Amino acid sequence: MALSVSAVLLFAIIVFLLIKKAGLKGMHALVCVLFGFYLASSNIAPTINDVTSSVAGMISNLSF
Repeated sequence: MALSVSAVLLFAIIVFLLIKKAGLKGMHALVCVLFGFYLASSNIAPTINDVTSSVAGMISNLSF
């Protein structure tokens, strides 16, 4: 749960910055959000979740 909330917050900040700084149109962002909702209910959603969790695990194991 904490990972998904953190990811949602991170992506929300990225989208906000893209709208403000990179000229992303609000309609394009809306289309991307809708695509995410439909993708989350598809058969590929568990695979995406596994990949995201694996990448987060690899990042957390890095030592600087």
